[in-house]
Amino acid sequence: MNTTLKRTLIILLIVAISLGVGFTADLIWDNIDRRLHPRSYEEIIADASREFDVPEEIIYATIKVESGFDPEAVSSAGAVGLMQMMPDTFEELTGVYHLNENLPTSALKDPEVSIRYGTYYLSYLFRYFDYNWEYASIAYNAGMGRLTQWLRDPAYTDEEGNLKKIPYPETKSYIKKINQAIDTYRDLYGEDILNTAKTP
Repeated sequence: MNTTLKRTLIILLIVAISLGVGFTADLIWDNIDRRLHPRSYEEIIADASREFDVPEEIIYATIKVESGFDPEAVSSAGAVGLMQMMPDTFEELTGVYHLNENLPTSALKDPEVSIRYGTYYLSYLFRYFDYNWEYASIAYNAGMGRLTQWLRDPAYTDEEGNLKKIPYPETKSYIKKINQAIDTYRDLYGEDILNTAKTP
């Protein structure tokens, strides 16, 4: 075997090994990402997504960031369940002005209740804040009143009135995590997440 042929074969072998290692590494990272971004409660989330016209990846991302998929989670501020809803917000949503079901706040630890009401609240915020999902998530974290104040304050908005700065570090970090989680769910599951909310 001549030297040129040997070199060619060695180069091809190195390329093949590199491609194999790269492919294996991609599979490993993909598997890790799927473990870190599960599709738990898939049927409940699909139902809530259809009922309230909220993209599934937004629901998954909210649960991932809010509770890490722990239905028993309770925050230091008192938010409860998978979607970390405050009991007073839940009471308002279950009252006559919203879904009119009047459930006890203890129901927030039920995954189906938490997901349904959290998703409904996201859809409500989406409509309230001019069909903007990022604003809906900001309000979900910081509250409707605070976001409304920020949008009226020139220090936090651009000339068109769009939010350009989030004054709360916690909410700024929260939105970054939400957006990253949404992108990851889209990248990992792609067309498996079929539902897309409609805008007017």
